[in-house]
Amino acid sequence: MSHPVTVSDPGRTPAWRYAIGMFGTSIPINMIKGSMILYYVDILGLDVRAYGAVMVIYAVIDALDNPLLGHLSDRTRTRFGRRRPWLLAGAPMLAACMIAFFSAPASLEGIGLVLWFAVFAILCEAFDSMLNANYGALLPELYPRERDRAVANSLRQGFQLVALVISLAVTPLLTTRVFGTEESTQGFRTTAIVYGAVALAVIVFMALGARERPRYSTRERPRLLRSVWSIVRNPMFWTVGLTGACYGIAMALVLSGIQLYVRYSLGLPVGDALYLQGVVILVSAAGLAVWTRVVARRGALWTWRLAFAVLAISFAALFFATDLVTAIAAGMLVGAGWSGMLATNDLIVARVLDADATRNGEHREGLFLSAFGFFTRLNGIVTGLALTSLGVFLGYNSGADPGADPGLAFRVYLCVYPFVLTAIGAVAARFVSVPIETPPEAGAPASPAPPGPGGEPAPPPAAGSGDEPVVPRAPGADGETAAERPR
Repeated sequence: MSHPVTVSDPGRTPAWRYAIGMFGTSIPINMIKGSMILYYVDILGLDVRAYGAVMVIYAVIDALDNPLLGHLSDRTRTRFGRRRPWLLAGAPMLAACMIAFFSAPASLEGIGLVLWFAVFAILCEAFDSMLNANYGALLPELYPRERDRAVANSLRQGFQLVALVISLAVTPLLTTRVFGTEESTQGFRTTAIVYGAVALAVIVFMALGARERPRYSTRERPRLLRSVWSIVRNPMFWTVGLTGACYGIAMALVLSGIQLYVRYSLGLPVGDALYLQGVVILVSAAGLAVWTRVVARRGALWTWRLAFAVLAISFAALFFATDLVTAIAAGMLVGAGWSGMLATNDLIVARVLDADATRNGEHREGLFLSAFGFFTRLNGIVTGLALTSLGVFLGYNSGADPGADPGLAFRVYLCVYPFVLTAIGAVAARFVSVPIETPPEAGAPASPAPPGPGGEPAPPPAAGSGDEPVVPRAPGADGETAAERPR
């Protein structure tokens, strides 16, 4: 049993300072995911079968190390908090590994190229998991009330979209026109160095300003197996996790394939992906304020279901785009649906975390969030298999062997597969239930009970004494009582 921290709870962390951390965590991993196929498969000639095999291994390791890193974070006890030491250690390591990932020696080929890709892809994944397990765990801790949480979440998603404009939309311009060419790799290395330095500075600035709540770490440190068993027995873990994974995997396919969709399906230079990605991201950013207002009026669950449906429809529209103008028109709809998911998905997950803390008296956000990430982190398997399927069914094997119709191949990759996933998610969301918002005082760890007569711990307060935390039965945001139930 750890000793209680004697300092009082710190003041409230400004939402903007917490939110800006999303800018730093998003730049490296989205450059990696958005450019790895172009860099390794289309330019360096890595075979899609080797790419698919590596991504399966990548996804398995990613899914397993995420809960472990979250659990280690939950158990951390330092004078600097639970999360900050991990953020300060992980940021420079991710930046260094990203630079190495885009610095493959020109002499590498065959198994050497496969090994370089595998080693640095997995290292980048591990340090990204370290950062996100800790950064994500701060949201419910720093902002216990859903209204404050929704504002902080919208701000951080806004910063993420700014990062996406840079790491996805601007990257093709920097790598193929400013720092390099369409066929060279120099531009990728230079861009990675710039992005790594920016990400490191932002994450350190955010971490040093995050005011963790000492009372959240005064209880006995959670045990791994007991905590994992408790999580996997929670039905909401499976319903919310699997449904949310449909969205996460669909967007992973989009982010990894959009540059080649522009090159092959639209017949345009890769640099023109700037315009399509820019419109999608700008619409998403503008839509965050709208979706946040809808959450305030109708509740997170109702809004989440609507956003899922909008996103599914948008991929069907994108499939029929024939040029940049029609692709941008469809992309605006993609941005609207994506914005709704950004504004609501983390709120749904946070409701489940609140209920777990209230039920078990332990704040284990790191492990719980990482366990949820287990589903989404498996997107590497899906993206790897999806890309491999293009070679099997549509003839695209690499940039050197694109097959007879690479345009159709990347319409399937970017539109058909995401449509199927989000359509399944939209249907499944109708059957998901989450608890109503839990008052902050109900989810906070209780202080140790004062000793009773004879030195024994005092018994728990009797029901109705007014000292026990009470979870209200009042209607939730959209009028339901015990839980927000499917309609």
